[in-house]
Amino acid sequence: MKKILVTGSTGFVGSHLVEFLLKKKNHKIYCTKRYHLSRLDNVKGFYNKVTWVDCDITDPVATLKIIKNIRPDKIFHFAAESFVSPSWDHPTRYMSVNYNGTLNILEAMRQIKSKAKIILPGSGEEYGEIHKRELPIKDKTILRPVNPYAVTKIAQDLIGYVYFKSYGIKVIRTRTFNHEGPRREKVFGISSYAYQIACIEKKLQKPIIKVGHIDDRRNFTHVLDIIEAYWLASEKCKPGELYLIGNESKNSIFTFRQALEKLIQMSSVRKITYKYHKPFIRPTNVPFLIADTKKFSKISRWKIKHSFNDILKDTLNFWRSKV
Repeated sequence: MKKILVTGSTGFVGSHLVEFLLKKKNHKIYCTKRYHLSRLDNVKGFYNKVTWVDCDITDPVATLKIIKNIRPDKIFHFAAESFVSPSWDHPTRYMSVNYNGTLNILEAMRQIKSKAKIILPGSGEEYGEIHKRELPIKDKTILRPVNPYAVTKIAQDLIGYVYFKSYGIKVIRTRTFNHEGPRREKVFGISSYAYQIACIEKKLQKPIIKVGHIDDRRNFTHVLDIIEAYWLASEKCKPGELYLIGNESKNSIFTFRQALEKLIQMSSVRKITYKYHKPFIRPTNVPFLIADTKKFSKISRWKIKHSFNDILKDTLNFWRSKV
């Protein structure tokens, strides 16, 4: 029986991945949680079906202990500070989790001479200030990060490459572009709009949605497609190589304004409007994140199963069930 360790298993992507993995035969799933800090709402449906281990990945002692005790065959490393906006106010915290936490796992793997594959999920945010003439983004496109979060994800990626080159650790490097869906926290664009619409429908908020930058253009992918992509990456991709992951179909490339207006059309309330809210506006924004993902699709044979409308509908219905 193969052993799989998932960090960040109580989060947005991690919780969906664990549900996906539980459908696989002959796999034992280990999930990390912080003994007093992890929010468990996302994992109620499978809490008793996996083995939980208490670990804060920023603690090298705790991290070495779980890697040594479990000796996993695969590691899906999703524990991260992922919301961009607070990274300006907490850059040290973001580096501590995203870089140091990853380093602690890699160093533990080195110490026990682990042969496990580890999936490092990077972000399209790493590319930062991209110009139209540079689209679509490729793995060789120059990195111009414009927020501390992006810098920490670059650092995570590069230390992963170092441990691959120096010690032979089987690091699968990815940069994943915008993925959305149920369980995404309400501080992120599409999820924030859906949450506010759900509140408006329950008469808990005036019919005005607060927004930040809404003209940034993205290629959007449903989280359920992304977690399948991560599984395929663990099976098909070559350690040390970098793979961009995302839906490059023209039918999934939209601005946040277009996503917002589509969500408003899905609401049962008429005449919902929106306005800029200063606290939601970041010091810098990233106008374009549209990727060329052919390298990954070719090696993995990954197929998209969910449309952009599925993303919006599923996210809205999730918040309707929560509000």
